[in-house]
Amino acid sequence: MQVEGLQLRPAPPPRVRVFATSDLHVTLGFLGSVQEEDARKAWERIGDFPSFCRVTGTFSRIEPLGHPRKPSAISAMVESGREPLTEMIAEARETVLSAAGAPEDTRPPLPHMTLARIQRRAKAAERRAALRWAQGIDLRGVTFTAPSVALYTWADDRRERLFQIVEQRVFES
Repeated sequence: MQVEGLQLRPAPPPRVRVFATSDLHVTLGFLGSVQEEDARKAWERIGDFPSFCRVTGTFSRIEPLGHPRKPSAISAMVESGREPLTEMIAEARETVLSAAGAPEDTRPPLPHMTLARIQRRAKAAERRAALRWAQGIDLRGVTFTAPSVALYTWADDRRERLFQIVEQRVFES
């Protein structure tokens, strides 16, 4: 994912982990803790989806996601580019999750990019500070291009970045 114009200032409060630029992505389907062999079965299905394409867009707002009383994700909601991403998620999610043996996800597609996570051990006051900080993120002029689809796993060294790409398919321009 290529993101232009995003500035997360001031620095986040304690108990907030900002994602590295290389970790930013829109999730088509979250496989969870499946075995690598099962994740690769899901990846084998990626070529089955005719709606997959390069998407360029913008964001509308910041929204906390996760449990309503204890959100964990600070996410930028896709504005322009929402329709093709929604179509891609709707088309692929059930097939990909099923191929991996992952639990079904019946929620409506919600194209978003997680920018940061509030740590689980955050106290109520730290969580409130994190949400106040998140509401100050200015998305005006921020654009993105999603030029590919990728299979991610945890990074070997999570101090610098959380994820690493295992497989990737770049879309034609």
